[in-house]
Amino acid sequence: MTILIEQPEFVGSQVDQDQNVQEQSNELVLDGGFAVPKTLQTDGFVAPEINSFGHSFRDYDAESERQKSVEEFYRLQHINQTYDFVKGMREEYAKLDKAEMSIWECCELLNEVVDESDPDLDEPQIQHLLQSAEAIRKDYPDEDWLQLTALIHDLGKVLTLPQFGELPQWAVVGDTFPLGCAFDKSNVHHKYFKENPDYNNPAYNTKNGVYSEGCGLDNVVISWGHDDYMYLVAKENGTTLPSAGLFIVRYHSFYPLHKEGAYTHLMNEEDKENLKWLHVFNKYDLYSKSKVLVDVEKVKPYYLSLIEKYFPAKLRW
Repeated sequence: MTILIEQPEFVGSQVDQDQNVQEQSNELVLDGGFAVPKTLQTDGFVAPEINSFGHSFRDYDAESERQKSVEEFYRLQHINQTYDFVKGMREEYAKLDKAEMSIWECCELLNEVVDESDPDLDEPQIQHLLQSAEAIRKDYPDEDWLQLTALIHDLGKVLTLPQFGELPQWAVVGDTFPLGCAFDKSNVHHKYFKENPDYNNPAYNTKNGVYSEGCGLDNVVISWGHDDYMYLVAKENGTTLPSAGLFIVRYHSFYPLHKEGAYTHLMNEEDKENLKWLHVFNKYDLYSKSKVLVDVEKVKPYYLSLIEKYFPAKLRW
């Protein structure tokens, strides 16, 4: 099944409507009871300027206990994520033999997960999923596939749980990056790559490495984690999400690409088109993080209807 989607629009009536709302109230309250502070508006989305800890979003230098643990996470990730390691993980988890459950059952499992790599939030992950989805639902009411993409984008974090292999956090979360080519300096805490076995491998430490320019990201080995795992689960279970939705799931943590503009020489034309939607999504993934919680039971029926539209009742994980 092919779903045709229009390219995102960044100007127009939606922006005007949001401006009118801002003039009447200091916050936007979504259906799930999630309030978005009136601070920074971009393309019709009102984004908070600081995270739950009072710092700028993705501030990896702010002095705090949280910052120290995040840096240690990236030290371990950069040392241990190698080309061979990722190949092995992809082969193992392609078996999809860890569990059989619905999308919503997996959402509920995320109540047990806290992302150690995230400098912005320490709430249970299901709240982040619903906050992102509800913010998109407000600004893009007709793009239900994008709303559902927000709901499922982090489900792969169940890899930290025992029944899914209880992988260490450095093999599940954090920014992602290509293996098999040089580590771009835009990667957060780049200095720790010097301890990675691939760093001095002449086959892997050039700009293109084992790839050719324009080869397409599908052909690039990206560090293993929840992004690639959830992409694999969705694709192999026959989701009818459009290619842009699968692209978002697979590359939403690829900040060196969509925030810093690195590794673009590896993209093909389809990647470039899908990247436009990832840029839209990223605002909601990042800036919707809040201590104000969504009323889960209130929004659950709506998201169950989207899951039924785009996914089978049970999936192999």
